[in-house]
Amino acid sequence: MNKLFLSLCLLLVSFASEAQERLPKVILKDFEGKLVQTDTISNNGKPLIIAFFATWCKPCNRELKAIDELYDDWQQETGVRIVAVSIDQAQNINKVKPLVDQNGWRYDVLLDPNSDLRRALGIQMIPYTVLLDGQGNIVYKHNGYTDGAEVELYEKIKEVAGR
Repeated sequence: MNKLFLSLCLLLVSFASEAQERLPKVILKDFEGKLVQTDTISNNGKPLIIAFFATWCKPCNRELKAIDELYDDWQQETGVRIVAVSIDQAQNINKVKPLVDQNGWRYDVLLDPNSDLRRALGIQMIPYTVLLDGQGNIVYKHNGYTDGAEVELYEKIKEVAGR
């Protein structure tokens, strides 16, 4: 009986380890006020980056600027899509669109003023970058930014894209 129980436990553990982490179901808004359910965000089978930032976060802005300079090449080679998620609180939310426009960022931007998605993913500090594969599984997470970190991110994107 003990061997059967042990075998069942091992089987359950192996199934649990196979389970992939995905984006949780949280409702955010875009600049136009349109509701977006985060667990439905996808990129038609291609890699997807979720980049958490705030207007006041200098490393976040450096990271998004560095990625923006390479974004056309990244999209061409891998089809990657970037969704930037602002965690600015409600009183600062009106600063997000001017920052995005000023920098010419072409990313989709979602607003998380209550940090619902940030909290659901257990994110403590920003910048925080999450890479999803074409099936929506979280395959890479990175906290912080130093100059050149976008190169490592791109290597991960290429792995996921099979390039």
